[in-house]
Amino acid sequence: MAENIAPSSASAHPAFRPKPPRASAAPVCGDGCRVPAATAATCAGEPHASVPVAYDGVLLLGFGGPEGQDDVIPFLRNVTAGRGIPDERLEEVAHHYRHFGGISPINEHNRELKAALDAELAARGIDLPVYWGNRNWMPYVADALQDAHDAGHTRLLAIATSAYSSYSSCRQYREDLADAVEATGLSGEVEIDKVRQFFDHPGFVTPFAEGVADGLARLHADGFVDDEIEILFSTHSIPNSDADRSGPPERGFGAGGAYVAQHTAVAETIMARLGTSCAWQLVFQSRSGPPQVPWLEPDINDAMAELPDRGRKAVLIVPLGFVSDHMEVLWDLDTEAMETAGELGLTAIRTPTPGTHPAYVSGLVDLMVERLDGTAAADRPHETDLGPWYDVCRPGCCENKRLGFQPALAGIAP
Repeated sequence: MAENIAPSSASAHPAFRPKPPRASAAPVCGDGCRVPAATAATCAGEPHASVPVAYDGVLLLGFGGPEGQDDVIPFLRNVTAGRGIPDERLEEVAHHYRHFGGISPINEHNRELKAALDAELAARGIDLPVYWGNRNWMPYVADALQDAHDAGHTRLLAIATSAYSSYSSCRQYREDLADAVEATGLSGEVEIDKVRQFFDHPGFVTPFAEGVADGLARLHADGFVDDEIEILFSTHSIPNSDADRSGPPERGFGAGGAYVAQHTAVAETIMARLGTSCAWQLVFQSRSGPPQVPWLEPDINDAMAELPDRGRKAVLIVPLGFVSDHMEVLWDLDTEAMETAGELGLTAIRTPTPGTHPAYVSGLVDLMVERLDGTAAADRPHETDLGPWYDVCRPGCCENKRLGFQPALAGIAP
C-alpha cells in the first residue's frame, strides 16, 4: 500500500502534498481484457455497455484549485508539471487567483455538486456513495479512491466534471485514474468504469438553453431586437493539435476534431430549440502557452471587437464549455470579456453554468443509472446526432501530441 494518501475528508487547508506520479503501466484485468481495471461489462472494449453492473461507489473527478494565497504556486506547479516552467513565470499567471484572495471557487462548487448528487441518489433510493477527488489539488483522485476502498467499495463508476472530448477534458482524467490505482497500490483490488461524455445529454443542455432564453428575454425587454444581438458560445481554447486529435480517429472529424464538433452541435441544438433568429458563433477563451503554438480561435475578445461593425449592440455570452462558475468564468468572462464589451459600447449578459441546476444533477444520476441498468445505446437520451457518446473510449482517442499516450483506464489502449 502506498504511503501518504490522505483521506478526502481532510480539512479545506491540509498540509500540501504533491500529486501522485504518473503510472508506469495500466493494470490488466484478466484474459481477453482490452480495458485496464474495468468491470466485466466493459473489459472486452465494446463501445457501449449493455449489461447491468452493481457499482458500489462513485468517483467524482474534479480539476481542483487553490484555497488560499499559499496554495497558488503549488497548485500551478501541479497544473504545469513536466513542462519546466519556473515559478517566476507561474507568478505571472497567478494574478487571476491572487485577485480573488488565492481562492478558486471550483473546490466549493464540487463540494456542492457532491452534496446535490448525494441528495438526488438518496431521493431515488439508490445506495451509491460519492467520493470526490481532484486532478491538481487535494483531495486528489488517489485520495478519493483510497477512501472508497477503505470503506469497502471496489466496483466504482467515475464521472469527470467535464462534458466534452479532448485530452484535457477526458483522456487526462482517465490517466489520473491509472495514476491513482498505482499510487494506492490497489491494482487488482478495484474495478473502475467511467460514464460517457455528456455534452449532449438533456441534463447538461437544458440549463444552457434556459439561460439563453432568459438572457434573450432580458435583452428584448431592454429594447434590443434580434438583429442587434449576437450570441457567443464560449469554451476553453486548446492547442489546435490537441483539438484535431480529440475523439476517435476513425470518426474523421477533421480540423477541430470531436471537441469543436461537439460544442458546435450543442450550440446548434440550443438555437434550434429556442427558434431565435439571433446570430451566433463559437468562440474561445483562457488561452495559455507559447504564442507560436496555434490554439483554437477566435478569442472571445477578438470576436466582440468585430461586432459593432456588423450592427450589433448587445452580446449574450454563454459559457458552453464549463459546468460551474470557476476561475475561467469569473476572470476571463465576468472580468475581461465584460471589460471588453464595455469598451466597445456593447451591452453584455453572461448566462449561468449548470452548477447544481436540478436538471444537471438529475442528468448526472441518470448517467449512473444507465450503467447500473445496462441501458442499451438506442435507449439513451442525447440531443445531437453525435451521441450517445462511448462508455469505453476508443483506441487512439484524444492523444496529447506533446506527451503521447500515457497509461489510462476506461478505454482501449493506446
